[in-house]
Amino acid sequence: MELREIEIFLTLAEELHFGRTADRLHVTRARVSQAIKKQERAIGAELFKRTSRTVQLTPIGTQLRDGLSIGYQQIQDALTAATAAGRGITGELGISYSAAWCGNLVLTAADTFRARHPQCVLTIQDSQLGDVLEPLRQGRCDLALIELPIEEPDIAHGPVLFSEPRALVVPAGHPFARRDTVSMEDLAQAPLITITGQPAYFLDHHYPRHTPSGAPVPRGPSTSAWQEVLALVGAGKGVSPTCARAARYYSRPDIAFVPFSDAPLVDYGLVWSATGNTPSVRAFVDTILETAALERP
Repeated sequence: MELREIEIFLTLAEELHFGRTADRLHVTRARVSQAIKKQERAIGAELFKRTSRTVQLTPIGTQLRDGLSIGYQQIQDALTAATAAGRGITGELGISYSAAWCGNLVLTAADTFRARHPQCVLTIQDSQLGDVLEPLRQGRCDLALIELPIEEPDIAHGPVLFSEPRALVVPAGHPFARRDTVSMEDLAQAPLITITGQPAYFLDHHYPRHTPSGAPVPRGPSTSAWQEVLALVGAGKGVSPTCARAARYYSRPDIAFVPFSDAPLVDYGLVWSATGNTPSVRAFVDTILETAALERP
């Protein structure tokens, strides 16, 4: 029995439908039928019971499926590993992320990547708000899933993977905490806690100096650590914008998350060193794009 015939048999054993099997393998229904008849002639017994409405495995077909499945998977794994080695998808690949919801996507994509490229070892870690590009530049990681925009000559980036609505983190006793929403104009009414270490254009995008009408936004303390942002807000030192989803991950009794009614979405994407566009990096970018598309509602 040739490998293609084994694939046809195992796919039909899973689908139990000649049409779906043909579509899945990109062959004709006649090719599927011919392969199964050839196998049955060689074995000397029926592998499937067919009626006009159903296809079912016979006891011998079930025995053959169980016996072939393990060996076929081992063959596929060996081919995948050899292909990955041939393309240079080996060694180590370091990935960082800036927020918990980014970490969830990275971890899901990592499971698929490891199954496809078992010879490439992934290391995954979170990053500090103000230190997302230096690990790439210093070679401490190869990819980072972070907030955009990033426009640096030595940093490459892929497309936007997903976008999230914004919220304002405010002290629990602040008047904003009693409101259903806030607006960008409200930023003029409280000190804005910012982060350090990011490019000026990034800070202007996420921590504006003026409201849309031109009113100045007062500056509060700055920090490079997200947990310190929350502590400063909780202590009444100011407010800070974030992704609305943060409320599900970082709830505390001394702060509140109030959605913006008019703020632009926060875009997230992968970035990597412009000189580090390796086969492993490209393979992980492809994998996370697939994962993000599957998770998108």
